[in-house]
This record gives sequence, C-alpha cells and structure tokens, in this order.
Amino acid sequence: MGLHRAWPDAEITGVDIKPMPRYPFNFIQADAMEFPLDGYDFIWASPPCQAYSEATPIAARAKHPDLIAAIRERLVSTGKPYTIENVDCARHLMLDPIMLCGTMFGLRVWRHRWFEISPQNLQLRPPCRHNEHPVVVSGSAHGRGEAKVPEMIRAMDVPWMDVRSEIRQAIPPAYSEFIARQFSLWSQ
Repeated sequence: MGLHRAWPDAEITGVDIKPMPRYPFNFIQADAMEFPLDGYDFIWASPPCQAYSEATPIAARAKHPDLIAAIRERLVSTGKPYTIENVDCARHLMLDPIMLCGTMFGLRVWRHRWFEISPQNLQLRPPCRHNEHPVVVSGSAHGRGEAKVPEMIRAMDVPWMDVRSEIRQAIPPAYSEFIARQFSLWSQ
C-alpha cells in the first residue's frame, strides 16, 4: 500500500507462496525465490522473518528458511533498485540497513523493522517517538499484551486487513511509502 501511495500510477504486483485473499493489488501465488523478476522497475522483498524473530522460540528458528542472502543475490542480479525488509535480529545479515518505526510516522505502533536498500540513498529519517503507550503487534500468538484486531488495524493503518495472523506479518504502509518517496527524490 505504501508503494501505491508514493507511486499511485504504478502497477503493483505482490508475490507470495501462500494465498493472500485480502491483498489490495495484483497478486500472484508463487515462490518468490523462483518467480521471474524481469520487467519490474523496483523490487520489494520481505523474506520470512521467523528464522530471526524473537517471537519464534530459539529451538524452532532452525525450522524456518534463512533467505536474506539468497534473495539479495537474486535482486542484485536484476540490476534494479530494491529493498529487503526484516526484523531486528536479521539486521546483521543485511547490508547497511536502516531502521524504521511506526512512531516515526505518527502511528501508534512501536514496530521496528530493518531495510536494506539498493542503491543506498536514505540518509535522513524521522526520529522514533516512543513517548506514547504503543499498540503491541507481535509476530506470534504469544504476544504479551497484544492489542485487539481493530486497534491493531488503526495503529498500523491497514484497513483492508481483518485477520490477526496477517496483521502480525505486516509492516505499516508508511514504511514502504517513505522508502518509495525517498527513492523517487534520489532518482530525479
């Protein structure tokens, strides 16, 4: 949604191995590691985070794929600009990542996510504002003090979502909108 907000005339296509019935744009169910990437001007990748997430029990992390290096290799080979998004514990696998938080954009959600961006063009970003009590959106069913779905929807600005499991895997559109707008400024 953030890419659409920044580039309203762009054709947005989402790819995921699982069905996404509420995805608001063109959607193709496919393995992103095999999906052809030619013909796209900008590529956004959000590899599964469970292998790195603090919400995943340590003993279970090895059961989840570690795809950051592999997806980077695919993206670099296209020669196109890209962003790789993931959780805090994955940042050491990313190249010069930046962190964004919902509070930077006036959202009531404290949700840090890391972004590897190529070409590296984002130097300035708004500060986190953790002075208000945030809405908790956890990546697992074990989220302590997690908000109710309607509050999560408002805090993350994802009105098309209504399923807790989807919201837990999402990032607020403000993050991708910010990155897309910065990229547009840089590429002019």
